[in-house]
Amino acid sequence: MLVLAPGKLFLAGEYAVLGGGPAIVAAVNRGVSCRVEMGEGVETPTGDDRFVAAALTAVRAPPRRYRFADWNPTDLPGKPGFGGSAAATVAACVAGRVAAGLPFDDVEHIAVATHRAVQGSGSGLDVRASSRGDVRRYAPDAVPAKIPAPPLLAVYSGRSASTASRVGIYRAWVRADPAEAAAFARDSRDIVDAFSEDPVAALLAAYARLRAMSALAGLDYDTPALARIAALALAHGGAAKPSGAGGGDVAIAIIHDPEARAAFAAACVAEGLPPIPIKVTSGVSVVTEYPT
Repeated sequence: MLVLAPGKLFLAGEYAVLGGGPAIVAAVNRGVSCRVEMGEGVETPTGDDRFVAAALTAVRAPPRRYRFADWNPTDLPGKPGFGGSAAATVAACVAGRVAAGLPFDDVEHIAVATHRAVQGSGSGLDVRASSRGDVRRYAPDAVPAKIPAPPLLAVYSGRSASTASRVGIYRAWVRADPAEAAAFARDSRDIVDAFSEDPVAALLAAYARLRAMSALAGLDYDTPALARIAALALAHGGAAKPSGAGGGDVAIAIIHDPEARAAFAAACVAEGLPPIPIKVTSGVSVVTEYPT
């Protein structure tokens, strides 16, 4: 038995979501797998089993050999951020339930609580996206609404980035300047609400607003590589912005015209900014083998 838990890309709503704002998140086919076999033990690619061990305990997983691996890993230097710890937590919860012969349709809240307990912070949307799949609008006290998936491209900025330190800086700014933080939250909500109607315009607005917020907060959000990806997307009739906390990692681009999209990808390659093939995918699943 093989469990596949997708990764995620934030399209809009970053940072404001920490205060309860809505966000648009896509589940993509780069995540974590768990193969369940007879025997005992837990294997992970790096030896770090904090998230999966806690998840297996939370669902009272029976003794088995749980072999975790990256699903669709890249061969790029560093590790582009697709929410690997969240996907691993979801994969472990489902693997433990299925190994026990139990349904897994209720594990989302367990996975969110487990991931937050181990990580110490976070919105939980990376876990929810891995559980539910597709492109969805998430908001507190609302059923996540599936929305049409725009043509997405991911581009690696060349270096990994830490989310936790940036979240800490953002939270300190919210406490220090509540009026500006409230204005940012309102603008972020408006952008999320407009996303389905015009994803390119929403991406442009989100990037501009996040850069303005980061300048006020003293937050290291933009980088020359991310700014260059955004400029190339704009030159090809689309838009791009960092996915997530910024400071590096992956940029997400939306370009509707297929020829322009291909030209953008070629331009990124020419400047040493590698595109990463992705597909929007369904939520966590149990299969017999990796899909082709």
